[in-house]
Amino acid sequence: MIWSNCGSCLCSALRMRLGPTGGGWVPHHFGPDVGLWTVLVERNPPTSLDLLVSSRLVSCPLSPPMERREMEMEMEMEMEVVMEKKVERLLNRVSLVFAAIATIALLHLFSHSSLSCAPAPLPTAHRAHGRSQPQNPKPAPSSPRSSCDAASREVLTPDKRFAKLRSSHSWRRRADAYAALFASLRSPTLLSNASHVLCVSAGAGHEVAALQESGVSDVTGVDLVDFPPLVRRADPHNLPFFDDVFDIAFSAGLAGALFPTRFVAELERTVRRGGAVVLAVDRPSSAQEAEGIKALFRRSSLLEARNTTMLGSEMTLFIMKNNGKKRS
Repeated sequence: MIWSNCGSCLCSALRMRLGPTGGGWVPHHFGPDVGLWTVLVERNPPTSLDLLVSSRLVSCPLSPPMERREMEMEMEMEMEVVMEKKVERLLNRVSLVFAAIATIALLHLFSHSSLSCAPAPLPTAHRAHGRSQPQNPKPAPSSPRSSCDAASREVLTPDKRFAKLRSSHSWRRRADAYAALFASLRSPTLLSNASHVLCVSAGAGHEVAALQESGVSDVTGVDLVDFPPLVRRADPHNLPFFDDVFDIAFSAGLAGALFPTRFVAELERTVRRGGAVVLAVDRPSSAQEAEGIKALFRRSSLLEARNTTMLGSEMTLFIMKNNGKKRS
């Protein structure tokens, strides 16, 4: 296969290599009179690249280096466009597959889920012989397995829920412990049936129930989370009561207060002059710790510090009398 071309094009032809297998474009014959180069293709049979280059050389003279580079860049861009189209088609097919899987899954869920919570029919044997369901059915699971299970359960009113809680052994045991504690505080000047009592950080209302069961009719319980009908929602650091409205304020929640000074100040504010503030805290480990608790009170003086045991825990009662004026 022979091509004729100019000398500048020959340099480009000589620089081309068709791979490490040997062969390529080599000079074959030079005619000085005619001014022609003859070039031989040593590949047998010629490859597709040989045919491509041959067609380019036969149709026109070889381009200068810059034009040849532009032609190569155009070919690379065409290949990139082809690859992008192939990738796009592949992604479209993958998307269609996933969409089909999701559609099949939804259809499966709809076909196997009940749209109503009607009870399941009796087995054929029971209907034929007129039998009812077994008398000892399996107990219901602790948590519902479906929306139908949840809908079939009885919804307890707050009163029923509270009555169920009060009948539990743990709740009753804690309320009895508070009842014994308040019995030790009974006196005409400190706690009586006519006293107006405030219980702060009352939790589930054990102390409120204990006071009501002992005969105290006017008892108010507050906490950050309400527990009707015994406990109302209120912030212990900002009580929603006027000054001097209670005869005695009780709390066992000083340890959980974010701001103990503000907590105690609110207790003192709501208790009338001559009334009492009673704190139940874990027994102090030292005299300095006890003095730190007494120092929180700015309007009250210590009446009594009494050690006691409640529910197996060693506690100390600080009984403070409200003097009505801040100490300097």
